[in-house]
Amino acid sequence: MKNIVKTSVFLGALLLTSCAKFLDRMPDDQLTLEMVFKDKTRTEDWLAGIYSNIPDPYWSFARYVGWDSMSDDMAPSTGWEQFDWTVIGRQIGNWNPSTNWSPNYWVELPRRIRSAFIFLDNVKANPTQLVTEAEVNLMKAEARFMIAYYYSLLIDTYGAVPFQLGITDPNASSEELLLGQTPFDDIVNWIDQELLAVSKILPARYSAAQKYGRATSIMCLAVRARTLLFAASPLVNGNPAYANFKNKKGENLYATTYDASKWKAAADASKLLIDEALAAGHKLYYEYNDDGSIDPFLSYQNMMFRRPQDGNNEILFARMQCDIFEYDKHATPRGTGGNGGLGITQSLVDAFFMENGRTIDDPASGYVEKGFSTAAEVRNTKWIESQGEGKVTLAGTYNMYTHREPRFYISVLYNGAWYRRENRTTMFYNGNWDGGPTHDAPQNGYLVRKKVHPDHDPRNWTNPYRPGILYRLGEVYLNYAEALNETDPGNPDILQYLNLIRERAGIPQFGKGANALPVPASQEAMRQAIRRERRVELNNEGIRYGDIRRWKIGEQTLNGNFYGMNFAGTVRDDSESNSDAFFKRTVYQRRVFAEKNYWFPVPQVEIDKNPNLVQNPGWN
Repeated sequence: MKNIVKTSVFLGALLLTSCAKFLDRMPDDQLTLEMVFKDKTRTEDWLAGIYSNIPDPYWSFARYVGWDSMSDDMAPSTGWEQFDWTVIGRQIGNWNPSTNWSPNYWVELPRRIRSAFIFLDNVKANPTQLVTEAEVNLMKAEARFMIAYYYSLLIDTYGAVPFQLGITDPNASSEELLLGQTPFDDIVNWIDQELLAVSKILPARYSAAQKYGRATSIMCLAVRARTLLFAASPLVNGNPAYANFKNKKGENLYATTYDASKWKAAADASKLLIDEALAAGHKLYYEYNDDGSIDPFLSYQNMMFRRPQDGNNEILFARMQCDIFEYDKHATPRGTGGNGGLGITQSLVDAFFMENGRTIDDPASGYVEKGFSTAAEVRNTKWIESQGEGKVTLAGTYNMYTHREPRFYISVLYNGAWYRRENRTTMFYNGNWDGGPTHDAPQNGYLVRKKVHPDHDPRNWTNPYRPGILYRLGEVYLNYAEALNETDPGNPDILQYLNLIRERAGIPQFGKGANALPVPASQEAMRQAIRRERRVELNNEGIRYGDIRRWKIGEQTLNGNFYGMNFAGTVRDDSESNSDAFFKRTVYQRRVFAEKNYWFPVPQVEIDKNPNLVQNPGWN
């Protein structure tokens, strides 16, 4: 550290540049690390910089990081590829280890980790600046959280990665400087233990509003629980495809045999998180109708928009500032001032349950695909898009979209839906206000509605604030139910937490309440019920892509033709024989997912300069 302390840094680089640049020698009039950490404001700026690579779950999950677009949830306009939407190339298999990925976690996250270790080595109490020992201990715990969090993102993206704790002397040997990958489970075990330890230091919540978004004990437990769920899943828990995948030291990078105890560890971690979160005042977000019943439309919609100070205590971990304007604008119909091409897949449309809580392929669901409704559908809700009368669909709506569950209408903007701000219905027909042939139109007939604020108006730059939710209690309930079903099938907690999600969603529960549905009769049936619920409840929240990968279902779900409505359709017709009919299932894209796509490739430039690295399976 003596060498580092003598090294100069640009103060202006504290938030924006890599830690490697912090360590470059600069002119004598720049600040030394000693000067930085003697100043309270500059110390806090350094800590803020460590937080700066927390991903944006709005615009970045759609375009840059791309988790929503790379899943079978989101469908950005295929015409946007010409505008450097590289995520579309990844959808269709057009990428390799040399392809640019702007978030570049392999390089950028270790820079933040290194910055956090420099912080840990240098921050100290400073009574003259009113920095107490207690405050230093909390800031150190925050830095430790961020190190573990960034490692969780790295292993989620690349699998086994180089793993190092602390700063390496620049004069160290090449073996110490050029690290190979550490076995996946070794990193998971460290994250598990580190986050549990740090959770005992950090507060569960902060009373000062300006500290909202800073690391808490609940955030520690949330990252830990999700990491352990991933580690228990088929992709990395005895996957035979990785039996011979080793690092340059000959160590297996993934467990070669299945370990059922990993599911118990995941279940225990989620239950601990639930208990601690509830004790800290977290709970599912609800809004109610005038008669006291749950309003599932507003509950699900505003769970994404309301802040804790507005009564939303479901949020466990959020990024405070996100590019919500670009997200909303690109999901807003072209004829209303938006870019109108950020869509969702037909696969997601089909995944939503019917009003009676059944899947559309259930003979008892009442699902009708063809034809158009003859009357408006009125429900008990104060949803602002229901014209103040509870009209969730209008007469003339394509039957595919009628009698669906509330989360469908909050998540999907379809052709013929009421659009309050314009006092008209959406018109996605080719040649019409909101449709093609331009690239700024839904290429498969849908726009994403979830997370798009109903008061967004790009014409006058209106864009109400909301936090970018990365972890919420609803996910944890489903994580717990999934892990518990794997380790203790039949445990009553499984139904309890699954039903809490369905109750808030306004659909019948399994085995209880009005119009109850039969309880899934086997472990496999319950597994599929939980997976279906996750698909719907957590859609377009950056989670589905990870679920597909950890369950090893990528080849079935992300490989092949993707459907929507007929982008070239000009008329309100559903006839299969009419080429101008809009309302018919039509292929809009063919996606590619091979076994190698379960992990991002190690960037080729890193492979070229570090002989101790091995490329991820299938990417050579």
